[in-house]
Amino acid sequence: MNSVPSAVPRLLILVVLLCYTGCSRVDSAPDGSLRVLFVGNSLTYTNDLPGVVAAFGEAGERPVSVSVIAYPNFSLEDHWVRGEVQTALASGAWDVLVMQQGSSSLPENQEHLRVWSERFAEEARAHGTASALYQVWPSDGRRSAFPAVVEAYTNAAEASGSMLLPAGEAWLAAWARNPSLDLYGPDGFHPSEAGTYLAALVVYGGLTGALLNGLPARLDLEGGGRVEVTNAQARLMQLVATDVLAGATH
Repeated sequence: MNSVPSAVPRLLILVVLLCYTGCSRVDSAPDGSLRVLFVGNSLTYTNDLPGVVAAFGEAGERPVSVSVIAYPNFSLEDHWVRGEVQTALASGAWDVLVMQQGSSSLPENQEHLRVWSERFAEEARAHGTASALYQVWPSDGRRSAFPAVVEAYTNAAEASGSMLLPAGEAWLAAWARNPSLDLYGPDGFHPSEAGTYLAALVVYGGLTGALLNGLPARLDLEGGGRVEVTNAQARLMQLVATDVLAGATH
């Protein structure tokens, strides 16, 4: 999968606002980093997936700075109506916009995802920003909906001209190798730390093209959070993410 080209670094005034029921945040931006704006809901901010991606960048080959605009139960249409994302994009400060909605497995939700990802991708391009779709997963009780979720995000990425970040497919591939991996959190929908770790590998690798093997199993995040898996889990998930991303290029 091709990496997103880096934009010319810009001087930013950076403000950190950490939220517990939602999040609108900008982290520090080291020179030469890939600047990524994440837009979504609790599937993005649970366990601070953007912060994990930034931590991978600090430990890996390509630094990543992140901004997060995410609120509970928000769809892309909700974000459009709120207008915060459009204001952020208008600054021209971001290299790539990463969009996430719910599972979007039902036909009407698939169409909703396509329509609003197209609108946001067009808005992003108008300000020199590439776009990507962060593919998620159904609830644990609806695993049979995985193919529909994969189809929804794949079609929306193609229609909007966005990069696909196939985290949901990586979850399936990881279970194929180790069915005991606990990727769901206690509520059977939001990710566990392991689920976030794997999803963030896919996002980081997809956006940067960086090698994933050898990244740390424990990540201390800006703001005091932490995501940790065992060394064996980290090695397995790094291999899975690498394989899934390689398959997504064909």
